[in-house]
This record gives sequence, structure tokens and C-alpha cells, in this order.
Amino acid sequence: MTANGYNRRHFLATGVGLAGSLALSGAARAAATPERERHGLSTFGELALPADFPHFGYVNPQAPKGGTLALQVKQASGNQNLETFDTLNIFTFKGNGAAGMDMVFDTLMTGSGDEPDSMYGLVARAVTVSDDRLTYRFLLRPEARFHDGSALTAEDAAFSLMLLKEKGHPTYRQILTEMTNAVAEDKATLVVTLSPQRSRSLHLVVAGLPILSTAYWKTRDFEASTLEAPLGSGPYKVGRFEAGRHITFDRVEDYWARGLPVNIGQNNFANIRYEYFRDRQVAFEGFKAGAFNYHEEYTSIFWATGYDFPAIREGKVKRESLPNHQPPPTQGWQFNTRRDKFKDRRIREAIGYAFDFEWTNANIMYGSYKRLTSYFENTPMKAEGLPSPEELALLEPFRAELPRQVFGEPPVPPVSDGSGSDRKLLRKANDLLLAAGCKRDGSTLRLPDGAPFTIEFLDAGATLQPHTRPFEANLGRLGIQTTSRLVDPVQFKARTDSFDFDIIVSALGGTLTPGDGLQMVYGSRGAKTPGSRNYAGIADPCVDALIARIAKAESRAELDIAARALDRVLRAGFYQVPMWYRDDAWIAYWDIFSRPATQPKFGTGAPGTWWYDEAKAKRIGL
Repeated sequence: MTANGYNRRHFLATGVGLAGSLALSGAARAAATPERERHGLSTFGELALPADFPHFGYVNPQAPKGGTLALQVKQASGNQNLETFDTLNIFTFKGNGAAGMDMVFDTLMTGSGDEPDSMYGLVARAVTVSDDRLTYRFLLRPEARFHDGSALTAEDAAFSLMLLKEKGHPTYRQILTEMTNAVAEDKATLVVTLSPQRSRSLHLVVAGLPILSTAYWKTRDFEASTLEAPLGSGPYKVGRFEAGRHITFDRVEDYWARGLPVNIGQNNFANIRYEYFRDRQVAFEGFKAGAFNYHEEYTSIFWATGYDFPAIREGKVKRESLPNHQPPPTQGWQFNTRRDKFKDRRIREAIGYAFDFEWTNANIMYGSYKRLTSYFENTPMKAEGLPSPEELALLEPFRAELPRQVFGEPPVPPVSDGSGSDRKLLRKANDLLLAAGCKRDGSTLRLPDGAPFTIEFLDAGATLQPHTRPFEANLGRLGIQTTSRLVDPVQFKARTDSFDFDIIVSALGGTLTPGDGLQMVYGSRGAKTPGSRNYAGIADPCVDALIARIAKAESRAELDIAARALDRVLRAGFYQVPMWYRDDAWIAYWDIFSRPATQPKFGTGAPGTWWYDEAKAKRIGL
């Protein structure tokens, strides 16, 4: 969540949606020649808004400024950690980065909540694109300034891109592989060149990356952890903080870009404070007591039974469900296939039979969730039915290496009898385990090499223990010895970054326009890169080829076909035990806010497009 209600760098926030990709053959095209100036960039088709648009359609352009938004940390990317922080440098591999730091930095362009793959000018007033789409000239606004009053120039933008490419977090280095250079033609002109193997949306990724101060970072170690507040140019700057506990961002009153169309009606709070909690119950009690004033709820038992406290009864706290048209996260128990015990897909499939979603949903989650079945849930990219001829054309070259299930109906998680221990499903699991070479030794199941089958579930908190314990009990009935190991957030990050685990829970954000960033989530390169989100260790030539195909798609129709083929392969690989999702957002807030009449098409707009309402605050005594 960012202050703007829609992530300013939305192509970086999801993990999956780090970048789109399109291989363009420069040899077959004319030499680069400048085209007309454009006020924005998009992946497919034209921009929805004209050059003279006054503001985005989901904001209140007259929104007052002031007040404090206080909320719990709910999203993380790069080196960030949901439960703690020890550095304000979020761009490198080291440390646990603080939430909200993206608000400190401006970008060349910024996204719209009404369009999934378009960006409009922020620091760049316009851009020209060569005929071969390999050279981009960003024309910067001369009024752009860092917080110390120094000019933000093309030299800073070029320096930032090359620094992230060479020394940034592995995520940045990976997505900038095909950016060949970034140079300042003059103080107002940034020239970015991409290779002929460039990603389809790499220009959008480049336009959404933070612009750092050359003068500031030239005298500092960019790869070091630090609690020194960095120099930025964005709508907020770092205020008071206590490492691992809370961090506040103060609105920059003379922010140079406050009057631009992309910022009108946004950045409305005088202060934004992120609170860190390592326990959801403690966090919820903090919200009830007013320690923070906006809360997105993810815990079904709290939503079903917890909202009967004095502030609710007195009308001081409101709660509601908002429609959310963003693709849901792909959440599940991820197998680390780098470990021998999980290399056989039959073993992974068998373990999935031991999780009883129907019982869990009814008895623990109050029937509030739907079962996740696809890696592209709730989108046209979800595979359904038999493969289409177009999908088959992509899959056929790999038929000999792929499971037969890829060419039939896509696998879906089993539906249990809701008893919590469906004997029919456990028998199927047992048959798969034996077929994979496992052997029974009394009540112990042994792996094909004779070792007892043991699994450690690694986590940084106890929130999912009620869901995992019945799962573990069923695995025990199969003869698999399980343990739940809870470690502190720093150790958890260190172990997941180095892939030192059996099974973890992960939630990878969804996107409507996946691309080359999928390599760091499901591709062979990501499997070998410490710190990547390819927790499962997927290293499959077919997956790599389909990601490349997605990257080359020149239309949404082509993208959907390639993504559906990839969905089939991933689902047939049983790389995770899929969990659950909702297609709405549960929110609760102290009644001190007002909001626009319209939500963005892709997202809720909450609370970033909201504003502090002084009259409401007085009415409830705040």
C-alpha cells in the first residue's frame, strides 16, 4: 500500500508483475528515429487519457490536506519485511527494508488505477520513442527538485538506472538485464537504450523506477544497510521512526510536483505512519485501542467475531467490504524442490491431498474464502477445460517431458467431504506416495532412499498455525513426520533468501499483465538467484519457454493464450498446495476519513485516495 492508493511503481510491487517482455528484432527494423512526443507509455494500444487530462477520475481534486493516516504494514517487496525493519535502503539485498520508502522517491512516470499497463508523466513531461522501440528519450521537467532544493536532472535519472542495474537488489538487476544503457544527453534529456531482446514492458519498468540523487549517493555505500534517511524528491520524506517498531513519513509541503495531473487529489495526509506488529492479535488490539486508524483485515475469525467492541458500537469505527478487481495473490504452501524429497511431482501431489480446505474454510475461516485453483485466478489467463489449439501449439514441442495432465483438463485441488480427514483422499495420497517409491515401516513412511519422510513447515509467525495443524495431522496419518518451526523475521528472511527450508507459505501478488518478471518467480534464472521469489525452485525448460512467449506477446489475446499454457504446466507440476482467496477487501477504520465517490477500476483506492475529515474527527472526539 502506498500513499497514492495505487502503487506509484505498480510494475514492481507484485513480484509477478515486475515487467512484461517483448523480443524485438532490431536487425529487421530500420535504425532508430525519433517519433512524436508522448505524454505517457502503455503496453498494448493507446493511452486512455489525453495529454491535457486534469487528474485521474477516481480522486477528489479538492481533497483537503492534513491529518495522520496510521496503518499496519501489509505488503512487502525487495528486501522489505512485514514484521520488522533495520534499514532505510530498500534497493539492495542487505537488511530488512522499511515500509513506505517508495513515497520518498519520484519516478519518470507513474501508473493509473484505471489502466493495468499504462503510465503518465511525472518527472518526465514527455517521451519520444524510436521506430524500433529500442531508444527512449525522456524529456524531464526543469522544475523537478530534490528535497534539499537541488535540481533533479537527467544525470540523476541515468545514474539511478545504472546503479540499480549494477548494484541493486537481485530483482532490479534481473529486470534491467536488457537495458543496455542510460545516459544524460543534457540536463533535461535522458536517453535509455534497450537490447533487441528487451522485455515488452521494460520501458514501463524503467519509467517506474526510483530516481536517486547522484550527489547524495556518490559519497555513500549504496549496498550497505543504513538508518540515515536518504535524500529524495517525492511527496513525503522520512520523519520519526524507531527501527523495527514504527516509521512516519511527513508530507513535503512545497513538493515540486504537487500540482501535476498525476498527483492532484492524492498525497492528502500530513503524516503517514506504519506500525509493525509480529502478532495479528496484538495488532488488532492496537487498532481497537486507536494505535492506528486504518486496518485491512486478513483474519477471518477477527472479521466474523472480533468487531463488537465499544468503538464499533458507538459508531467511531466503521467496517465494510469493498470490491477489488485486482487479481488475487497466488498463496500457498510452497515446496522447495531443490530438496530431494520433493523432486517427484507425485509426492508433491500426494501431500496436497492431505489439506482439507472444505473443513478449514468452514471451521476456521467462517466460510469466507474461495479455493485458489490457478496461478492466474480471476483473470482471462486462467486455464480451463481442454487446451485450445493455440495453447497446444505452444505445448507440443515439450510433450515428451510434460505430464499427461498438461494436455487434459487442468488439475484442480481435491474437494473433500469436509470431515477434516477424508479417508478417500488420504488413500489416493498413499497410493501416489507408494507409486513414487516410498515405503511403509510400521507407522513411519520412508522415502525411496530409506530415510524417514520428515517435513519442516517454516514460518515467522503463528497466524497460520490453526490452518497448518490439521494439515500436519493428516500428513501424520500418512506416516510423514512434521514439525512447525517459528523463527524471528530476520532469520526467516535469511533462510528464505538462501532457500534453506522444506515448506513455507508465500503470497505472490497477481497482475493483469505478466511478463519477463515471471523469470524471477517461476523461471530457471530465479531458481538459482538468492533472494528471488522462485521459492519452489522451478527450473523447467517448458516454463522458461512459455515465460519467454508471454514476454513476446504483442496483444492481450496472445498474452492470455501463453499464460493459460503456463498455468497448465505449473498446476500439473504441483509446486505448491494452493490456499485460498477473496475477491473483495475487508477494511475497518476510525471514522475520521472521507473518500472520492469513485473507486479505481483496478483496486479499492483505500486509503491512499482518501483524506482526513476534520469535522468527522471532532464528531467522534478525536
